[in-house]
Amino acid sequence: MSATTSTEVRPATADAISAAVLLLADGMPVAVPTETVYGLAADARNAEAVARIYAAKGRPSFNPLIVHVTGLEMAKTLGEFSPEAQRLAEAHWPGPLTLVIPARADNGIADIVTAGLETIAVRCPAHPVMRALVEAVGPLAAPSANASGQISPTLAAHVAKSLDGRIPLVLDAGPAKRGIESTIVAATGDGLRLLRPGPVQIEGVVEAGSDKIEAPGQLSSHYAPSKPLRLDAVSAREGEVLIGYGDVEGQITLGKDPVSAAARLFAALHEADAAPEPCIAVAPVPGDGLAAAIRDRLQRAAAPHD
Repeated sequence: MSATTSTEVRPATADAISAAVLLLADGMPVAVPTETVYGLAADARNAEAVARIYAAKGRPSFNPLIVHVTGLEMAKTLGEFSPEAQRLAEAHWPGPLTLVIPARADNGIADIVTAGLETIAVRCPAHPVMRALVEAVGPLAAPSANASGQISPTLAAHVAKSLDGRIPLVLDAGPAKRGIESTIVAATGDGLRLLRPGPVQIEGVVEAGSDKIEAPGQLSSHYAPSKPLRLDAVSAREGEVLIGYGDVEGQITLGKDPVSAAARLFAALHEADAAPEPCIAVAPVPGDGLAAAIRDRLQRAAAPHD
């Protein structure tokens, strides 16, 4: 996303929330207060809208994002709840607990939100402003509203300092009460695993020992295709399916610009993985910012893996 002319900071009144709803419906990211930290929200079903989150943050790699819901009923349309997961949701929602659960195939959530994984991270926020937006727009993907690598924002002023000119609107509802990101627990059928500590303490969880990335705040490679992947290809070799970008045409395309490419990235990798060719080639994706994040993700996907 190219820089906006200015970032407006508005008290989170009913009128400002209505303005935010219109921006979100138009595919734009908006900074929103939650009870943990300020989040940068976008429609979780709109891949290009979510790509604009990454563009604004200058996010260095595509980690899965948390999807904010109104409650258990909405969450069950997105993922599968084990009895353990449902018990945790009923005990701690609304509140600062994120659950990683198996994703439903028909949930309508953009691949870029889950980073191509078969799981989805869901949370029911307690903050009335974020809840009002989710009720009006639907599920919202929202990492912290700061440039990547900077301190998580607990005030609207922090957001404005970090993202000024990159997003159209910050809703100001005063200091975040918790000031630390949500606890993340995986409930994927193999017991409860703590993926990220946070404000909610859960009994009976074990700390995740895998280096596989499943949620925000973890550092490792994540979804990679099962086939060898060659980068910076301008044409396909024998036995390759080519993912094109820009002027390089392929059987599959990422589009002509970084936002479109980010929005299409994981879907394109899945499509190429399912193609009959035994190998994958990807066109060059030059540029800084979001383009660099795309290259980072592709380099991870191309790295040798078990």
